[in-house]
Amino acid sequence: MRVLVGCEESQEVCKAFRAKGHEAYSCDLLDCSGNYPQWHFKKDVFCAISDGWDLIILHPPCTALAVSGNAWYGKGMQKHRERIKAVKWTVNLFDYAKNKAKKVAMENPVGVLPIKPSQYIQPWQFGHPESKKTGFWLHELPLLKETDQVKSVFDSLPKNKQQRLHYLPPSKDRAKIRSKTFPGIAKAMAEQWGAYD
Repeated sequence: MRVLVGCEESQEVCKAFRAKGHEAYSCDLLDCSGNYPQWHFKKDVFCAISDGWDLIILHPPCTALAVSGNAWYGKGMQKHRERIKAVKWTVNLFDYAKNKAKKVAMENPVGVLPIKPSQYIQPWQFGHPESKKTGFWLHELPLLKETDQVKSVFDSLPKNKQQRLHYLPPSKDRAKIRSKTFPGIAKAMAEQWGAYD
């Protein structure tokens, strides 16, 4: 299966699909940090989508879309126009991908997109005792099923461990670290969606 993972510089999802024997590529405007530049397109995701794929998985930038940014991007706030632009771009991206591939998944945290997600998941459903509520918008794909539920471990941890990503100190890499897909989730995507016809 030919798989494009758009807006992914970490290559976490790309590598998970490669491990299952798929011809997967990541795409981002940034250089990849996943150590496999031969599997990475450094270009606009719209251009990469036009190349033709069996499955497209999208991780559009969430900074302006997430509800956690309402203090800056909410209605009446200084950056609200950036949010409007980001919403339009993201909806157009999802629609464009659906016209170019039979199967499409788009991922983003809880946000303000006008289209409702097909499901929400948590890392603790996939072997990571952390919290990061994430939505998936699915086109011709089944809901992602949990693979390694560790909720009891998660519940036993202090809040700063449960919400490690939320408590990261400011740094130049903070956004990259927070946006990276958890390996257990990437593996589940490759196992479940990679085998889906």
